[in-house]
This record gives sequence, C-alpha cells and structure tokens, in this order.
Amino acid sequence: MALEAIRYRRGSLAIVNQLLLPEEIRYESIDGVERAWQAIRDMEVRGAPAIALLGCLALAQELQAGAGPAEDAEQLAAFVDERLRRLESARPTAANMAHEAQRLRGLVRQRLQSPGITAPALRHSVMAAAEELLERERAQNRSLGAHGARHLLARVPDGGVTVLTHCNTGGLATAGYGTALGVVWSLQAAGRLSRVFCTETRPFHQGGRLTALELRERGVPATLITDGAAAAAMRLRGIHAVVVGADRVAANGDTANKIGTYQLAVAARHHGVPFYVAAPSSSCDPSLPDGDAIPIEERPAREVTHLRGLCLAPPDIDVWNPAFDVTPHDLITGGIITEFGVFAPGELRQALAERAAQGQ
Repeated sequence: MALEAIRYRRGSLAIVNQLLLPEEIRYESIDGVERAWQAIRDMEVRGAPAIALLGCLALAQELQAGAGPAEDAEQLAAFVDERLRRLESARPTAANMAHEAQRLRGLVRQRLQSPGITAPALRHSVMAAAEELLERERAQNRSLGAHGARHLLARVPDGGVTVLTHCNTGGLATAGYGTALGVVWSLQAAGRLSRVFCTETRPFHQGGRLTALELRERGVPATLITDGAAAAAMRLRGIHAVVVGADRVAANGDTANKIGTYQLAVAARHHGVPFYVAAPSSSCDPSLPDGDAIPIEERPAREVTHLRGLCLAPPDIDVWNPAFDVTPHDLITGGIITEFGVFAPGELRQALAERAAQGQ
C-alpha cells in the first residue's frame, strides 16, 4: 500500500509523523485545529496540498466533536472563520490552505443567506465540504500526473525518460497520490520511466527521507543525490527533465517552492533541460502579481546547525534559513503542469480563469 500523509474517516483523523520517517512509520491522532497547527508548523506534515487537507479535516474533526456555538449560525460562522485563520498562520508561503479557507468562507456566507439556516445545518455543510476535498484532490492529482506524462513523452518519443526531482511531492505531500511524483507514477504506468534522480533536499532531507522511500515502495528505479550534485547529474546522467512541485504560483508564473529549486532551474537552463512545475490550481494565486509578493517563511537556525541532535556547525554561527525560494517564470521552460493541462507560465492565469468561468 502506498504511503499516505493523512488517514481520515468521520470521527477519526490521523497523520503519519514524517519526522520519524524512514526509520519508523507511526500514525498519530489529530483531535482538532490546535494539534493540526502544531503538526503543520513542526513539519510532522508538510507539502502544500497535505497542509490544506489536514487543516480542513481537523476543522471537520472539531465540528464533529461539537466544538463551537451549538445554536446560533452567525456565531458558528465566526468560530469557523477564527479556526481557519489559525490554520492559515501555520505556514504562510503555501497557497493551498488559504485557497481552501477562502472556499469554506464562501460556503459559509452562502449558507447564511439561506432562510432559516440553523447552526447544526451550517456545521454539517462545512464538515461535508472539508471532507469532499480528499477525493477531489486525489482526482486532480491523477489528472495532473497524466497531463505531465503526456507532455514529457511528446518531448521524448522513444525510450525511457529520466527525471530529476526535488523535495517531496508524492502521497506524503498530498491527498495520497502526488503532483511532481504523480507525473512519475504516470510515466511508470506507461512503461516509459527509466530512472528518477531525487535530491536529498537539505536541511530537512525530505528527498532522502520521504521521496526516496516513496520511490522504493513503488518499485521505481531511483538514485539519491546531494543537492550539490544536481547540475553534475544534468550534465552526466542523461536527465530528460526536471519536475518539481510548488507551494504558490503567482499570476505571472513565478513559483515558490522548496529552497534549492531556483538553482535547479538555473542549472537546467544552462544544460538545456526542460524545467517543469507540477501544481494543482489550488496552488496558484492570481492575486499576487509576481514572485516578489509571495511571503517566504524563514525557519529556525537549529534546523541547519543540527541534525537529530547532532551539532553540524558552531552553534552561534549566523544562519539564514528560508524554507522556500522563488523561481522566475522565464526559467520554467517546460511549463506549469496542472489538472487542466500544461501551460506556459504566461498562459496560466488566463487558462485558469477560463476554467473557473466554466465551473471546472
């Protein structure tokens, strides 16, 4: 069975604690928003789609348990809004949680306009909308993976395809399938995947601890490399494409992703390797004009100076530890892969607007 970040049924929510992987696979109970906030902030769960999914399901878990006002719909709506704001504050760079919070707030506003709306009815509506996200995300990821694989195979019509990826974008970062790794699974299903090179992804080692584990579990030929070996791999190991995920895509196509992505795009441009971003439409934020407007989370120095308690550097050394960097849109030479298709960065905003107008 493929590894999953989140397991849910009404009344029961659990996450696999990713800080313990790959040595131990342990699912831990999440009883509500505060525990989910902590899990997201501490990176027990990470990946923009999984963060949004956990946040929404944690809210559903609280509502199922009776949290919030029981009789007054307006007061319950205020409670839901406060809980969503709390979840949005956990990791501000990723767009997905904010996107889903906006969707739930819109639902609440719509339901409050219904004559005679009661607090129990509003509670049920929010829970159902949160739970619907699980299957919707899986379907979108599968569509995204198929579009990306077809685009790559058009570039490489014969033989196997070798991909380089960064960070983790599989079932542990999503609703159980994957974005950039969804493209890999689709290539594998088509019998056209040759090999995946995955970076270790310092300082949290998501590539070594998570991506390498998922690739092994699915029987994918995989090679783990240090972050610093990526350019050499492009030169010497026959890389056909770099495929990464995204935490937020601005209106012009500038993309925030795990720190180290920008340098991969620069190296890919130098070596003539197509560079793709795989992101569901929920990661796209047309309200931000460009990458300069994307908030970049900075994390504690200890994540760089220590590894599981082992000191790797002088403890008092100055550290800059941004969790993400921004790749300019002109370096995304392959395209941005979404559940609707593959688009050039400059085409993405209009394409998504047209899908929204069509109700897709």
